[in-house]
Amino acid sequence: MANTVTFLRFCLLFLIIGLLYGAPPAWRLVNAPLVVLVIALDALDGYLARRRGETSVFGSVFDIAVDRAVENVLWIVLADVGRVPIWAPVVFVTRGAFVDSIRSHAVADGETPFGMMRGSLARLLVGGRFLRAFYGTLKALTFGLLLFLEPMPELLPDFWHRWSASLESLTWSLVLITVILCVVRGVPVLWEFVQREAAPRRTESRPRRRGTA
Repeated sequence: MANTVTFLRFCLLFLIIGLLYGAPPAWRLVNAPLVVLVIALDALDGYLARRRGETSVFGSVFDIAVDRAVENVLWIVLADVGRVPIWAPVVFVTRGAFVDSIRSHAVADGETPFGMMRGSLARLLVGGRFLRAFYGTLKALTFGLLLFLEPMPELLPDFWHRWSASLESLTWSLVLITVILCVVRGVPVLWEFVQREAAPRRTESRPRRRGTA
């Protein structure tokens, strides 16, 4: 059931893209509630997995893969239509490439993507429910507002002319905060990976003590 919800989120992503590029301005207003639904379903699939005992490495990896697809595709598309600067998707794609590569290494060793975190701060920032919920809420607000405002220049040109400067300042602030939090949550994954990989080499390079006679 949880994986079905995750797959539904993936399908809704492409519905949003289809509406964004092919629908009249009034129809594109539905993209804002749709993207909020996509992000809200992320919390639902995790709840269902825990509630129904469906947690698995596959489910965890599938969920993260869809999360990454939703994030990266939406940032790229919003940059393409001129709603966000190009550096935003560049940061997200780069961070995702490094973090997901490390997570795949952990999964190959039998660990879950969130269970691989060892330090208390790392677990809080990366796997903590509060931070994950806050990050999800922030993404829903940011993407929802960006997609709601996207058709406004065509739909309500007078309104857009009057309020565009203030609204764009608000959206830029949300984009910046979202990008910063994305990077902050990625740093512990990189840091712990470097520490784990360096530890065996430090042990091997440490000289052995000779026993006393």
